[in-house]
Amino acid sequence: MFENKEIIVKLSEEANEVFEELNKITGEEKQKGIESSFHQTLLRSIQRVRDLLKQNPFAGDQVPKRQMPEKYSDKYDAENVWRIELANRWRLVYTITGNQVEIITFIMDIYNHKDYDKVFGYKH
Repeated sequence: MFENKEIIVKLSEEANEVFEELNKITGEEKQKGIESSFHQTLLRSIQRVRDLLKQNPFAGDQVPKRQMPEKYSDKYDAENVWRIELANRWRLVYTITGNQVEIITFIMDIYNHKDYDKVFGYKH
């Protein structure tokens, strides 16, 4: 489908902090015998989406240019922004870049719904 290009999924520092914190919390929960929690569900959801993006970087919904927060073009030089839903109404926001050899899916942020709405300017 992607002309034998390697698909790489990378996390920004911010997204990696969220991912690492979830790993830490779920590890502590499992040591306490907690087998099911919000954190474990969210972590599994992120892992599932990351695996999905390795297969198909275009699996999410592209954000229209007019709705793209400036922070992504300013901070990451992103020319496109995609979002994909996670468990518990969280969102994963990413951009896609590439060249002749590879496609890079760069995860910029992982948000709860309230913070996502704030960054994207949605009002309730």
